[in-house]
Amino acid sequence: MNAKRPRIRPDAKERAALTQLSPNAESSLEQAREGEAGVATGLDVLYARAVWSRLIEPGDAVAGALIGALGASSVLEMLADVDAPQQLETSAAAAGVDLNRRTLAAAVARWRHRLDRAATAADLDRAIASGLQLIGPECSLWPAALNDLGVHAPQLLWVRGEAAFLGLPSLAVVGARACTGYGANVTAELVDSAGTAGIAIVSGAAYGIDAVAHRAALASGAPTVAVLAGGADRAYPAAHESLLDRIAGAGAVCSEMVPGAAPTRWRFLQRNRSIAALATATLVTEAGTRSGSLNTAGHAAELGRDLGAVPGPVTSAASAGCHRLIREYGATLVSNSDELREFLGLDDAAGQLIDGIVDRQSASHRRVLDALPLRGIRSAGEVALAAGLGTEEARGVLAELEMLGCVARAGVPGDLARWRLVRRE
Repeated sequence: MNAKRPRIRPDAKERAALTQLSPNAESSLEQAREGEAGVATGLDVLYARAVWSRLIEPGDAVAGALIGALGASSVLEMLADVDAPQQLETSAAAAGVDLNRRTLAAAVARWRHRLDRAATAADLDRAIASGLQLIGPECSLWPAALNDLGVHAPQLLWVRGEAAFLGLPSLAVVGARACTGYGANVTAELVDSAGTAGIAIVSGAAYGIDAVAHRAALASGAPTVAVLAGGADRAYPAAHESLLDRIAGAGAVCSEMVPGAAPTRWRFLQRNRSIAALATATLVTEAGTRSGSLNTAGHAAELGRDLGAVPGPVTSAASAGCHRLIREYGATLVSNSDELREFLGLDDAAGQLIDGIVDRQSASHRRVLDALPLRGIRSAGEVALAAGLGTEEARGVLAELEMLGCVARAGVPGDLARWRLVRRE
């Protein structure tokens, strides 16, 4: 029966779409062996993962275990067999994965219900129209930190913006949607401090603390990443459409859900696991005892990520969740920028470098800083011309200065980026 199994591969139109969405997919996995299915190309595997991102809900451990052991293409092809549960059970057992027939039968039933090739083709078309990229675990831009989720890891990310930002050292900043003025102020202050230290900010683009964190990161010139519970092309909440556009222009907006997918309660909870996994550490700046941000904190703790919390007034119900994290779960108490730096593991030498970098610039650093106006922006080409450097050399120096918090991008990443000085008090 295996010899007659239909090979689920992208057709010419789908391959063209996949190449546009992930230009390096073919070369990144030229001949990846996928179990009994034989040799699959990078585009075959990426296509299979795109199909799986429609078939499963986030965090599907059965799909994760099978795909991890047998490969995305192979499991997808077995799904077309009449006796798919038996085939999957036999193949999984041979690969050392123990899944019983009843569990597999239930999984096959729910996956087949969504199996629709036309819908997947529409997903790819919508992704192209929305300017998305496809990033799979086989791609060089895949954030390896997500692999810590094991069988619960996303099968694919649909990304709007600069996918490379997903792999930067980062801090997840989360908290209450109905935040207080205190929560907003302390969040903005700490995010600005983290951004100045070259740390990217990860959050969920929700109302309240999430939005404050993203806006503070944008204001400080730090890269910021929004992880959505619905499609990466779908602004949620709708009122944050312009904010998400700004995040995509200076960072990245990503989701494991197909374009156009609606956020649901389950998807919000599972989105939180990705926020916690992507970030090096998680900081809860204000949260009540029932805040969804405590779910993110729980994922961070399970993953062994550093967990911090900001204390608030003892009379404030909006900070009760933070106090519980500190008292019962061993979260690090963070109340100011110095404590944040300590929490993030930035030692005194690093802090002195950040605070006093202007006094110890290399010649090329000084020339590039001199080439930037006190107010206004310039392209890398304009900076190179003013500094007397080659354009590629100027881009490299600008990237170094960005990590040191001395300059910031004022436009989209890449050749269209514009640069500005970061003003320091």
